[in-house]
Amino acid sequence: MKVLSLEQELKSHSYPGRGIIIGKSADGTKAVTAYFIMGRSVNSRNRIFVTEGEGIRTEAFDPSKMEDPSLIIYAPVRVLGNQTIVTNGDQTDTIYQGLSDHLTFEQSLRSRKFEPDGPNYTPRISGILQAEHGQFHYALSILKSDNGNPEACNRYTFTYENPINGQGHFIHTYARNEEPLPSFEGEPKPVEIPNDIDAFTTMLWNSLNEENKVSLFVRFIDLTVNTYETRIINKNKA
Repeated sequence: MKVLSLEQELKSHSYPGRGIIIGKSADGTKAVTAYFIMGRSVNSRNRIFVTEGEGIRTEAFDPSKMEDPSLIIYAPVRVLGNQTIVTNGDQTDTIYQGLSDHLTFEQSLRSRKFEPDGPNYTPRISGILQAEHGQFHYALSILKSDNGNPEACNRYTFTYENPINGQGHFIHTYARNEEPLPSFEGEPKPVEIPNDIDAFTTMLWNSLNEENKVSLFVRFIDLTVNTYETRIINKNKA
């Protein structure tokens, strides 16, 4: 598949929903991941990312405006040893517990399916990256309805071993900004990954639709010393 410009992918789509990017920096020294959320309703837009341990969680920016927290308040990122879990919902905790119980990433998600938000039936997208002692591999998963049929759940897992320098994969919840919102289609998109965390963060944030973007998380993990740098941007600011 052709490696795409992530900037152009984001700028050409006004509402990809929530998105996960995982890959390797161009110089091969960093494992890279990013997660963003967008929103069209007041409830969805009333959020920020805050740090929690080595991960993050979503939080209401204005608690007085919070309506239904069930699908919008969760921990998108958690860390278990040398594994970083990134998802668009509370399945982060499902994966974390499954891995703790010696299940695989794919086995952990067997108990979950797409979100119960008909008629969209938003897919659950999840990623996991394992980085230690210079070695790095990752996987992405999508659980989605069968073309909008809530009686059927289609499960896809994509695994990437020995990732290529400067490349990654991008998966998001919605294929197009239509009603109802159609689920992501096909394989995760191959995209370019640079070396500089600040340039990457700025590019991602500036490429997301100004009206719909809410929050962005970016992390670069050093593959030699297993330390990391994190950037968080929230549209809602105190």
